[in-house]
Amino acid sequence: MNTMKTGLRRKIKVLIVDDSLVFRERLARGLAQDSGIEVVGTAPNAYVARDKIIKYRPDVMTLDVEMPKMNGIEFLKRLKPQYPIPVVVVSSVSENVFDALNAGAVDFITKPDFRKQMSSDFFINELIVKIKIASTAKVGNWKKDILLDSVLRSSKEEITNKVIAIGASTGGTEAIAKIISTFTKDMPGTVIVQHMPAVFTKMYADRLNNSYLVDVKEAENGDSLYPGRVLIAPGEYQMRLKKRGNTYYVECFKGNKVSGHCPSVDVLFSSVAEVAAKNAIGIILTGMGSDGSRGLLEMRQKGARTIGQDEKSCVVYGMPKVAYEIGAVEKQVPLDKIPQTIQWILEE
Repeated sequence: MNTMKTGLRRKIKVLIVDDSLVFRERLARGLAQDSGIEVVGTAPNAYVARDKIIKYRPDVMTLDVEMPKMNGIEFLKRLKPQYPIPVVVVSSVSENVFDALNAGAVDFITKPDFRKQMSSDFFINELIVKIKIASTAKVGNWKKDILLDSVLRSSKEEITNKVIAIGASTGGTEAIAKIISTFTKDMPGTVIVQHMPAVFTKMYADRLNNSYLVDVKEAENGDSLYPGRVLIAPGEYQMRLKKRGNTYYVECFKGNKVSGHCPSVDVLFSSVAEVAAKNAIGIILTGMGSDGSRGLLEMRQKGARTIGQDEKSCVVYGMPKVAYEIGAVEKQVPLDKIPQTIQWILEE
C-alpha cells in the first residue's frame, strides 16, 4: 500500500461521502490500510456529511457527485464558504467532475470496478496519494474570482513561429481555463499537458473549446499547431512538439512514464526547447512534484521565455517551486498576472 510521506506528524483525518453503503465501507477499509490516514467518519448524503464535518473537523473529504437530496456539486458550493475543506471527488466517468473542480474540489478520481482486484488496488493507491496531496492544498481563498486584466491580443503580424507551452497538475484545470479564457484567435499555437486520466482529457478539451474563443482539442498524432489553436495531450500518451518546414505539429505516442507521469510536462517542454527554442514561452502551473522543471530549464537555456505561477496563487506549490529553485523560471507571477505577462513578452 502506498506510504507517501505527508509531512505531517498526525494522521490525515478523512470523511467519506457516498450514497452507497458498500462503496463507503470498501473505501474506509482501503484507506485504513495506510498508516498516515484516519477515516473519521462516513456519510450517505450532504446533510449527514455537514453534521459530521462539524463534529469531526476532517482534513480532507472524498465526495461522490451523484447523490440523493443534494448532489455533490451543489454541496460543494454551499460548503466551501463556511468550511473550506480540501475535497477529492470520487465519481463515475462524467463531465460533472469539471463542474465539481469549478465549484472548489481539489482533484478527482474515477470509481473502479471492484470485481477486478488490480483495479481496486490501483484505485486505493491513487486515492491515498490524492488525499495526501489534497491535505497540503490551499483552499481558503478558493472563492476569490480572478479578474484578468484584458483579453489578450497579439500585436505581432507574424506569430506562426511562436509557441506557448503550459504544464500543470493538481489545481491546473481551473488555472489553465483562466489563462485560455483570455486568448483570442490570433494567439500563438498552444500545447498543454495537464495530468489527467484518459477520456477526461477529451472532455476537458471539449469543455474549453465550447467556452472560449480559441479552438481547443485533445491532440491526436500529427495534429498541426497554428495561431488560435490549443492542443491538450491525451491521457496515457506522451506528446512532443515537432516541426516540418515552417509548420509545427504534435507527435502523440504510447510511452513509459517520465517524471512519474504520462503525459509528462518534461517530455513536452524538452521537445519545445529543441524545436521552438527562443520562439517559445513556457508556463508551469500549480501541481505536486517536479514534472516540468527540467524541461522548463531546457527551454530557458535555449532562449525561451519562462513563467512560473507563484506560491500564493497555487493550489499546490510543488512543480513551480522546483522549477523556480533550479533556475528554470524567468518570471514568477500570480495566476491573474500570467496573461498580462504573456502579452508583454509577445510585444517585446
